[in-house]
Amino acid sequence: MSIPILKYSLSTHNHRVNSFEFLSGEEQPKVYTTENLLSSVEMDEIIWASYRQIFSEHQTLSITREPALESQLRFSQITIRDFIKGLLMSSQFRYLNYDVNNNYRFVEMCVQRVLGRDIYNYRETLAFSILIASKGLESFIDFLLDSEEYIENFGDNIVPYQRRRIIFQRNKGEVPFNLKTPRLNYSFLDKQFMPQISWSGTVRRFRPQEQKPKAGDPALFLSMLDGIAFV
Repeated sequence: MSIPILKYSLSTHNHRVNSFEFLSGEEQPKVYTTENLLSSVEMDEIIWASYRQIFSEHQTLSITREPALESQLRFSQITIRDFIKGLLMSSQFRYLNYDVNNNYRFVEMCVQRVLGRDIYNYRETLAFSILIASKGLESFIDFLLDSEEYIENFGDNIVPYQRRRIIFQRNKGEVPFNLKTPRLNYSFLDKQFMPQISWSGTVRRFRPQEQKPKAGDPALFLSMLDGIAFV
């Protein structure tokens, strides 16, 4: 029997801040969509925006390119939502993000990049972590992309973007989601090294033959005194 997803509050302290949609000027996000697409240049911008959103600017590299998916998107064989899923399920995304983080960190990152908002609370993080552990990575990705929240905000033809603003917290240094370092959270640092074994036995030091004391060396006299038991 599969474990039902945990219930959690759909609110956070950041919801007191106006979302980007209600702002004007440079802070208002640019929406990339295949609706009314006029030129190949606009498609290039859509593909670039998708990579930047899912992989972040840190990981938009030649090795993260998916030429087959790009070609299918250009010829309208798949939707932007299909393209986003392909990037999320790619081996490079898994290697650069999933394999180097624990489930909690990975959930936070995916919610930010796929749904365009920060995680609501710890209970939501826990709920999605259980989903990954019980049903696997693809089920978690499908849950996000098929959610009412994603469909309502992005649908099939809009590249996800950061739609929720965040409250700046002093000494925490909040930055846009796509600029956050995606790997090696402090809770994961111990996992990048081999287990360290502590030796409780006698430590024996090796001294090369040419460095061993010769006859007449004072060091031999001192070692002899150490072995004498004074009464």
